Order: sequence, then structure tokens, then C-alpha cells
Amino acid sequence: MSAMTKNESLNIPWLEAETPLPHTESAEKSGTTLAGVVAAGGGLSVARLCEAYQQGMFPWFSEGQPVLWWSPDPRCVFYPTNFTPSRSLRKSLRNIAWRISVDQAFAAVIEHCAAPRAYADDTWISHDIMAGYCALHEQGHAHSIEVWHNDKLVGGLYGVSVGGLFCGESMFSVKTDASKIAFWALMCIALDAGWPVVDAQFENPHLISLGAEMVSRTTYLTHLQKVRDLPAYDWAQAHRALCLAGFPLETGHQDS
Repeated sequence: MSAMTKNESLNIPWLEAETPLPHTESAEKSGTTLAGVVAAGGGLSVARLCEAYQQGMFPWFSEGQPVLWWSPDPRCVFYPTNFTPSRSLRKSLRNIAWRISVDQAFAAVIEHCAAPRAYADDTWISHDIMAGYCALHEQGHAHSIEVWHNDKLVGGLYGVSVGGLFCGESMFSVKTDASKIAFWALMCIALDAGWPVVDAQFENPHLISLGAEMVSRTTYLTHLQKVRDLPAYDWAQAHRALCLAGFPLETGHQDS
């Protein structure tokens, strides 16, 4: 992520702890370094994070920057009903001794997601981000899918439930196909939950390879407004959904 210039930072609304987030229409316009940024500051409390996701925003910032709240245009999304696992991924599920779990190692998943990547100089998942999302998880708003092999956590993803929609945050893999298996599991849960869309925020080649699509901010916000006030999916039902879909389950790990 590029550093902010002084002039750019002066144009972005600054939030104090009690300042409400501005409307997404005030996001920085395309053609600027911070296109899609709505505001800065305001902390990462559970209340602030919930407020942001309800309005179609999320935090993303680099070390040394303030908290930046984004609503990008276009937006990267998945339509769960359009997802079909590849033949090679189906073969991987059959032939490799994967085990899948849900919400059993949230902190470990986000720590793995924060680890350095070969394709990036740094990570946006700071200690403050980890603390904020772990607090969201403890209050039932954030969830994880874990992929295990030989009793080792080798892949997974995490994100935030917003009514009848899920916002994916990050995924990781230390074994070939592990993040794809986690994503496939998420799509199965999405179908069980009836989520019309899964938010993926920013485009990247891996997401596009999995079937992500780019939609306008307006389209994404329309999806969100229709479902954000619906009851959230009961993640206690996720293991049942995955079992019915043929995923081998892991039940022997649990965050302390």
C-alpha cells in the first residue's frame, strides 16, 4: 500500500472514537492514490468494526499509517451459486488426508494470514488488526475455517458475518490446495446459509482464479442493504453442512 501524501491525508475525514463513519459516497475518487478511502482514524473497537461492515466499509492500512476505512469501487465479490470446484480440487479432497474445522483456531488462522508472503513486502494484518478481529470473533461476529493435514494447520481463512452476508478478509496456505479447500468449504457454508454474495474486497489473481467477479460499489451496497439486518447464520450448523457436502471434519482442535 502506498504511503499517504500530506495533501491526500488532509482531504480524508478524521474520526475520533465517537465520530460516526461518513457515508460511502464520500470515498476518495478513482485516479488518486487512496481511491476508495472513506475516512481515517477512529480505532478498531468491536462497535466501530460492526458499524463499518454494516455500511460496506472495512479497515486496511500499512504499518505507520492511521486506520483507513475503505469502500472500493469496483468491489470484488463471489456469487456462491456460481462456484464449481475444479476436477483437480475434487481429486485433492478425495486423495489427500485433509481435515476441515470451523471456528476452532481463529487466532492461529489470523496469525498465519499475517505472516510474510512471497509476493508482498509487508502485511496489512498488524497486531491491532489481529486484536480487533479476535475481539470480533469472541463476540460471535468473525469466523474462521481451518484446514488440517497430519494434525498441522496448513490453510484457512477468516471473515466477518454481516446479517445475511459474509465478508472474507484473508486466507493462507502452507500446503498446495489448502486455501482452495478452505474456500470451497466457505462456498458450501454460503449455500447452506443462503448468502447471495460473499465479499472479497479487492481483486487479486488468486481470487479471480477462484471465480471472483468485479461489481460496482453501488451493486455491492445494494446486496448489503437487502440482507444486513437479517439474522446472522448460525455457525454451529457449519460442520453439519460440510459433512453433508462430503468434507472430512476435524474436531480435535480448539482455541484456548
